[in-house]
Amino acid sequence: MDTFNHLIGMAQEWLFESLIQPVLFKLGFASVLEDAYDATLWLIAGILQIAVLICVIGPLQRWRPVEPVTDRREVRLDILYTLIHRLGVFRVVLFFAIDPFWDSIFGELHIWGLSTLQLDNLWPGVTDNALVSLAIYLVVFDLVEYLYHRAQHNIEWMWALHAVHHSQRQMTMWSDNRNHLLDDVLHDVVIVIVSQLIGVPPAQFVAVVVILQLVESFSHANLRLGFGRLGERLIVGPRFHREHHGIAYETTPTGKVVGSNYAVIFPIWDILFRTARFDGDFGPTGIADQLPEAGGRDYGRTFLAQQWLGLKRLVASRPRLVRRRSRRAAA
Repeated sequence: MDTFNHLIGMAQEWLFESLIQPVLFKLGFASVLEDAYDATLWLIAGILQIAVLICVIGPLQRWRPVEPVTDRREVRLDILYTLIHRLGVFRVVLFFAIDPFWDSIFGELHIWGLSTLQLDNLWPGVTDNALVSLAIYLVVFDLVEYLYHRAQHNIEWMWALHAVHHSQRQMTMWSDNRNHLLDDVLHDVVIVIVSQLIGVPPAQFVAVVVILQLVESFSHANLRLGFGRLGERLIVGPRFHREHHGIAYETTPTGKVVGSNYAVIFPIWDILFRTARFDGDFGPTGIADQLPEAGGRDYGRTFLAQQWLGLKRLVASRPRLVRRRSRRAAA
């Protein structure tokens, strides 16, 4: 672990000094060098993830595909989403737009004497071991991801944005990052707050995010693979997660949203909260109202169209929420 961290650190320093830093100096952005150095680590993490997608998960898809890829335009769009997120473009925006705000907030809390929980110090000599603390953080963040994901399906305005993700009917390993950008910002705000509250070190935080994202890429893969009766109850795989995307079980937000298999890594959360389905059969994916017999709703065929339509759905959801509050108040 220490050797791996050392190699990553060397790569970060080399990339920053040989490429990033000279460009920033030339453009007159010397004041952001510290943040840019942190962003370089995310760029390296993204490059490694893309390499795993192409060299490991890609061959698996070709080995046992669930279905032939017939809509390559949609897949190319998912690749664009993936490059934006995994190669640091989205992360860099957050660094300069949001992270300084949170740093100032938590800095003020420390000044007031309000300390955060340090999970890796709960059991000195055990939880402060790098691998043990990483495992703890993965469990905590996986629970957070489960709760957030379930909220995305059961809170109408959140579903308005999250529907971008579920509108993909040609699922592949690239589909995980097909999200509305506002949805990603809100998600990352929650993750940053949790990481600050439990005291996740920066390097561990990057490792947690990378592991979560790689597992999600694998679980979205066009791969006919299950882990058996026991294995599917221990870790999320393509069969388990494809059931979550199944068009037969997804509905539009009409007050009652049907969903299952929300977990990212550990199905235990779905088991505990009774949202698990283990009878998936690799059926078609998408949203019910995309079907011609349900009206053939358009969720956009381009990046800009998907982002715009997501915003329109979000705005349209507000009057319904206001009307519901009014009815409750009248009652």
